[in-house]
Amino acid sequence: MEIKGYSYGYATKRGLYQSELACKSQDLLIDLGINWVCLCFPLTQKTFASTKITFDYQNSVTDLDIIKTIQRFHDQGIRVCLKPMVNCEDGIWRAEIFFPEATMMGKDIYWQEWFQNYTAFLTHYAEIAQWTGCEMFCVGCEMLSTENKEDLWRRCIREVKKVYTGPLIYNTNHGHEEDALWVDGMDYIGTSAYYRVAKKPNETKEEMKQNWIKIRDQLQSISQRMNKKIVFMEIGCRSAQGCATMPWDFSHPELERSEEEQANFFESCLEVFAKEPWFAGFFWWDWSTIIYQTKQEASLDKGFNIHLKKAEEIVRSYYQEHEEHL
Repeated sequence: MEIKGYSYGYATKRGLYQSELACKSQDLLIDLGINWVCLCFPLTQKTFASTKITFDYQNSVTDLDIIKTIQRFHDQGIRVCLKPMVNCEDGIWRAEIFFPEATMMGKDIYWQEWFQNYTAFLTHYAEIAQWTGCEMFCVGCEMLSTENKEDLWRRCIREVKKVYTGPLIYNTNHGHEEDALWVDGMDYIGTSAYYRVAKKPNETKEEMKQNWIKIRDQLQSISQRMNKKIVFMEIGCRSAQGCATMPWDFSHPELERSEEEQANFFESCLEVFAKEPWFAGFFWWDWSTIIYQTKQEASLDKGFNIHLKKAEEIVRSYYQEHEEHL
């Protein structure tokens, strides 16, 4: 397991990365035993059918915020994967970005315009990744509707490679690891591994583990066919009952809190994947930009965070104590 990582900083705004509370959150994350962090932050387009990606000067994380945070992790010996993301302000998942059919001289003008803007967006942050010495750069996250635009993606990646010389990865969604033909230009296979590993709430670690074994075997075959190691660019589940049946869920606050189910999800996955030579590692989702500080606060939290929960000690054990897994 090369990458003992965690995603950090997704829900952020201008200036928060450099705040005192964010620095405390970063220090707590480093103390977990990580050797990588995925610094992820979103910009937005107005709707799922907009072609422009916009920077909000009041709220968007700034270049200086990003640069100083990268440097802060680097100062602690933590490698950084920079992951700029696109969200839709209308609440539609980025996987469903789409445009009406419209052509001009045989070309889909909406997709052409969107990729032109997306390439400019990516190369801006790729330049930052190069200048700061980021050890990996992620070119996209769960953008399923774009994945069949092979020529446009290859053109985009050529532009990224002009400004960033390190390893590249694309973050598809689970079950789609072989869909995009252009990922042969990536250095790793990246996926959001929100696999359903339980059929009902409160399943045991061993029950979840049996499902992970089936997933492991499928992913090993993909790794062998593509001759690339696999990275779980996102993976995790909330500390709530039933979330191992839908690990991607963030929209059901009514579910009863359960540290046990979250811990079983984490431990079953680590037990199955940590020793596999074709598996590069994890970026668990996600560690908050500003995280709670007390047990009492943790006892009220039903989100993806693991700080001061049972899953935290499981990850700490694998990241710090299980040297045979490294």
